[in-house]
Amino acid sequence: MQVLYDSVMTSEYLKMVTCWKPYTESEASGRVDGLLWYKDLGQHVYGEFSTAVIQANGVLEDQSQLESGSLSSSNSGPHGTFVGIYDGHGGPEASCYVVNNLFRNLKSFATEHQEISENVIRKAFSRTENDFLSVVKKQWLGKPEMASVGSCCLVGLICNGLLYIANVGDSRVVLGRAERASREVSAIQVSMEHNANIESVRDELRSLHPRDSQIVVLKHKVWRVKGIIQVSRSIGDAYLKRAEFNREPLHSKFRVPEPFFKPILSADPSILVHKLYPEDQFLIFASDGLWEHLSNEEAVEIVQYYPRNGIARRLVKAALKEAAKKREMRYSDLKKIERGVRRHFHDDITVTVVFLDPNLIDQSFFCSCPFSIRGGDGISDHTHPS
Repeated sequence: MQVLYDSVMTSEYLKMVTCWKPYTESEASGRVDGLLWYKDLGQHVYGEFSTAVIQANGVLEDQSQLESGSLSSSNSGPHGTFVGIYDGHGGPEASCYVVNNLFRNLKSFATEHQEISENVIRKAFSRTENDFLSVVKKQWLGKPEMASVGSCCLVGLICNGLLYIANVGDSRVVLGRAERASREVSAIQVSMEHNANIESVRDELRSLHPRDSQIVVLKHKVWRVKGIIQVSRSIGDAYLKRAEFNREPLHSKFRVPEPFFKPILSADPSILVHKLYPEDQFLIFASDGLWEHLSNEEAVEIVQYYPRNGIARRLVKAALKEAAKKREMRYSDLKKIERGVRRHFHDDITVTVVFLDPNLIDQSFFCSCPFSIRGGDGISDHTHPS
């Protein structure tokens, strides 16, 4: 009987946290070149897009997706474009869970409320978080390390002339806006980051935990929450959300020495709602691996001055060239370094550039050709059973 239970649990667990997905022609349209995956140019309901992923970790921890068409389970519901960038840490399980479940949860709440709104987005984040923590609890005795796995989560939604940005963690989205008086395009960051290296984030943590003098600790010139993790918000990281996971059999390096009675990390997203104008030309969504090496202005300048076709791949290459330069090595030599070892030179990097056609933004129409693509498909030799 126990064997049967374990088998069912394992099957259920794999469905929830592996990056398995059904094969579709549109999802298979990305290409793989070594550790690089890319889709140079595609179409979404409000214009074109370009996306690319480079792997550095032994197992790819970044996940991403673009969904364009219906944003609910009803044809009469909201339509638009959804972009998700999920930068995992501690392993791929949390980011894989998010890519498999967050958009589905959003569609469920959008169907229920018949709209896209801040409330719908918050509910989708909350359900994804709670369901993942339930998976962690079910796996606790057999796989306690699941409690130390988490993911940043950056989401962009374009619907009815509005841009919704929701974020937990330190991925970033930058808007390229044309200046009327010149041909220049300005860089406007439209996401709020949750990283302990930002002073306002440290202030927020101290105000939430006034009795904890060790809520943020400077270690090796890097600020970390409880001296362990840089991000203050995430999906997962159960060991810093619920005290029941802050004990054996979890590895001691993740355990906080003193008991805590409220979550240390949060999964509540910072949300921005922005009305789109004809001057708003494109959005650059990327995990922090890109922004470690390129400034907002440098990224926008590249998108402004180079062709759309392959622009995400060009941004990844620009970041890798900077990473090589910092280590006083040639880009051609960096490219030869294998996954795993690569992490000493740069992080996994995911970039999605979404171009905005002003003639399409304000139109309300039903898309008869929905489009779905997930980043990094086929990039790693490490396969996940279905």
